[in-house]
Amino acid sequence: MVSSMDEKVVAVIMVGGPTKGTRFRPLSLNIPKPLFPIAGQPMVHHPISACKRIPNLAQIYLVGFYEEREFALYVSAISNELKVPVRYLREDKPHGSAGGLYHFRNLIMEDDPSHIFLLNCDVCCSFPLPEMLEAHRKYGGIGTLLVIKVSPESASQFGELVADPVTNELLHYTEKPETFVSDRINCGVYVFTPDIFTAIRDVSSQTKDTGKSATLRRVSSVEALQPATRNSTDFVRLDQDILSPLAGKKQLYTYETMDFWEQIKSPGMSLRCSELYLSQFRLTSPQVLASGDGTKSAIVTGDVFIHPSAKVHPTAKIGPNVSISANARVGPGVRLISCIILDDVEIMENAVVTNAIVGWKSSIGRWSRAEGVYNSKLGVTILGDSVAVEDEVVVTSSIVLPNKTLNVSVQDEIIL
Repeated sequence: MVSSMDEKVVAVIMVGGPTKGTRFRPLSLNIPKPLFPIAGQPMVHHPISACKRIPNLAQIYLVGFYEEREFALYVSAISNELKVPVRYLREDKPHGSAGGLYHFRNLIMEDDPSHIFLLNCDVCCSFPLPEMLEAHRKYGGIGTLLVIKVSPESASQFGELVADPVTNELLHYTEKPETFVSDRINCGVYVFTPDIFTAIRDVSSQTKDTGKSATLRRVSSVEALQPATRNSTDFVRLDQDILSPLAGKKQLYTYETMDFWEQIKSPGMSLRCSELYLSQFRLTSPQVLASGDGTKSAIVTGDVFIHPSAKVHPTAKIGPNVSISANARVGPGVRLISCIILDDVEIMENAVVTNAIVGWKSSIGRWSRAEGVYNSKLGVTILGDSVAVEDEVVVTSSIVLPNKTLNVSVQDEIIL
């Protein structure tokens, strides 16, 4: 019998593809959503870094249907940085969350892993993966789900579940129910034994044998990306096709996190998640956070990330919840609060940016403001790539597509 010390573990992170992420525009026009920087690091970097803490981790796979070239540089860099092999596997078409895992089963099993982690890229949490693995070994099933308690009002947006309060066995699972089931939801983070492949195969076989493909693969508009996908016999969703049928059969268990959790579906959520990750850095890696008292460097309040190549004037005041990317230039008297400043942005003297995302190579003129109001129609202000806001212009709760110049103030507008 192989001891847990000798067992290998692999991790699979689902990154989706270019036909998803429409809610992330205009930011996803420039860069794959998984590579959009949150708290100074690509979105996918956070789950990858969390995987590094898994004992006996042999390999990390990124599965999606972006072109391989879009991930090549990042995969090479992160593999060298973490000293763990990271490999991008491109799907020929969407296979669903379980189908994508099954499609690459031979590669995933090359290291003969005892356990397989499956994570969704657009999840923001503290990723308690070693703790999940330890709990999973005690439970003895084929899979363990990370779950969290949410407000009853928001639960219906996710997969709701019922678990045994003593054994933590998953008793019932339903995806986005119309009536309230539970305030515990699926976080999109799992650990499985290789038996998961048998479960997925059985679903695919049942689909082909019974011809009830429409019932077994009732998919949302997000996952049914093309009409052909609906008719595909290798499209298997983890939630409806695997979790729901296996619930109550002593096969699946839950591990509840008491820490933070969010889904990154929109640019506004990326700003919220940047705040959560920056706050976590205060505990896990305080060295990446900036500091300053306004003498030789800018005044920094709260949790702030400033890329080493960025130039910030000592009279600026930065924070809380600010992330400044490479080669950004922040002028005298600038005030930045709750914002993401991307590469090569210039913010000129006495400008204010709050509750906003400023896209690559954009500029904000002197005495101008880019600000979001959360309870307004559009919420956070988003400036796409190469947007120029001229002097003394106020942009409030607006979305501006790339390569636009604003010389008049706007509010609650989408600038096409």
